[in-house]
Amino acid sequence: MIKTTPEGAWIANISRTHALYVAGDGYRIRLPRLEGEGDPAGGWLVHAGTAMVGSRAMMDDGLQIVVTVPGRQLRPATTGDAATASPTLAPADGDGTLLPLYLDPMTKLFLVALMWCRPWLLDPSATSPLPRIPEIARAALEVTGAHHELERFDTDAEFRDRLSARVSEHVKVLRRKITERELAGADVRLSDEVAVRVLIEHGVISAGDLRMLGDPAWCSRQEDLWWARDP
Repeated sequence: MIKTTPEGAWIANISRTHALYVAGDGYRIRLPRLEGEGDPAGGWLVHAGTAMVGSRAMMDDGLQIVVTVPGRQLRPATTGDAATASPTLAPADGDGTLLPLYLDPMTKLFLVALMWCRPWLLDPSATSPLPRIPEIARAALEVTGAHHELERFDTDAEFRDRLSARVSEHVKVLRRKITERELAGADVRLSDEVAVRVLIEHGVISAGDLRMLGDPAWCSRQEDLWWARDP
């Protein structure tokens, strides 16, 4: 849904099946699919400039919608506003501010996040235990088809520690992004369970992303990222 307002163009996702992406100068965000009844709780306000809007498939195929808001003098940004150079994701009623978090699927960070969240994506009751760092690292080997390295991972402590250290750095980045975008309460300790819940509830990682595990092109890309050189 795209509608004009006195402030610019308001973009919201009313699809119940697909996430919506909005890309502009210096940003790309993901608007999660609509769940439950009623109107979407959030959206993206474009004050000025051009933004590309579409599903992931539309973006990949070059079929995105182009939204252009003529430039004009901007008043100082206040809570709930989105300045052109520093856009924000705000609730439709304009109260409060929620910064978005988008992970490019063609990155190692996305794979780590997906493996971290996978148990709760498969088990919405969130009773399944979450993988720890070494388990995420081993899952990366399995997903990228690096079966020749699995035995080495299980028997070579130095190799296992190096790979786990790489994964640990990605997990630290995910925690930092969650904190920077204020997706969890300021007084909330970012345990594994809290961080994964945030990633899932904000649509950063969704159950639909699990289909990538069966996509040969995506798996091949991840293999190139992870195993082009010795970790």
